[in-house]
Amino acid sequence: MDPTKLLKKQHREVESLFKRIDKTDDPDDRRELMQEIARTLELHMKIEEEIFYPAVKELGSRKAEALVMESFEEHGVVKLVMRQLPEVDPSGERFEAKMTVFQELIEHHVEEEEKEMFKLAQKLPEEELEELGERMLAEVEATKPEAAQPGGKPRRRAA
Repeated sequence: MDPTKLLKKQHREVESLFKRIDKTDDPDDRRELMQEIARTLELHMKIEEEIFYPAVKELGSRKAEALVMESFEEHGVVKLVMRQLPEVDPSGERFEAKMTVFQELIEHHVEEEEKEMFKLAQKLPEEELEELGERMLAEVEATKPEAAQPGGKPRRRAA
């Protein structure tokens, strides 16, 4: 599997969640959607940081190094915002402003990643790209609720 296709699919999922949150005024729906955005982004950032970015960085170019470092920094800012989300009142006056800033941050990151980093990633050998995609997909599958074993712990797949 091409890892960039998996990441793009996740990008579209987050975009869809932001659209849904923008269309509702119901505080409970907003809270639920905020939590879903956070869960989706946590997994997305995990597979990027642990699997995808290290592979791109190994290309060894200054461009690859710079893009990976910038992406890690952007993830740091996203994580700061995500830590604030539980304290945001979905019926409060600051909700829409917070969501707008959060969405713009994500959109900037996605645009840069898809236009620049994904293009660089295509320089990796095809076999390596396939293996990266499979590892990333396995991590995503292992975290799905239906992948949980009795006791609520996610099932870990053998490497």
